[in-house]
Amino acid sequence: MLGAISIAPPSTVALPQKLLSPIAKSSFSGLRLQHVCPVAIRLPTASFRRSSSPSSSVVKMAKREEEMKEIRTKTTEEINEEVVDLKGELFMLRLQKSARNEFTSSEFRRMRKRIARLLTVKREREIEDGIGKRLSRKFDRQWKRSIIVRPPPSLKKLQEEEAAAEAAEAAKSA
Repeated sequence: MLGAISIAPPSTVALPQKLLSPIAKSSFSGLRLQHVCPVAIRLPTASFRRSSSPSSSVVKMAKREEEMKEIRTKTTEEINEEVVDLKGELFMLRLQKSARNEFTSSEFRRMRKRIARLLTVKREREIEDGIGKRLSRKFDRQWKRSIIVRPPPSLKKLQEEEAAAEAAEAAKSA
């Protein structure tokens, strides 16, 4: 197809004009060969995308804005408490998943996003107070050490329900 091409500086290589025409002009000073494929190759298109209407994305954004407004009304202590509770809930979800119990997989993402939003608002407040990144990390480490491990709200609710069921069962048998 090309014939014999000897290795030489780019200025001394002689190629037919037909091969030189598809080569684009650039600052590349070497020899650039392009393989011309006679059959057009079609790449798969992104037809698997979900078609979502623009109105649904607007609704989602509005809900997100409402959630951010609600988070911004909370005090920093309330934000810290909610972060601890959500991390406990996330841990419980992981336990349910590992035990192969029924769980809602969308809760993982929802909780992680909520935690991220809470921590974002917390960091925004630190920036407003003039707290730098390094000092913020120091405060975070201190805060994490001061956390008292407690059961998440869902586990407390489950324990209360079990206790109420046991009390009702004891009342029936007595």
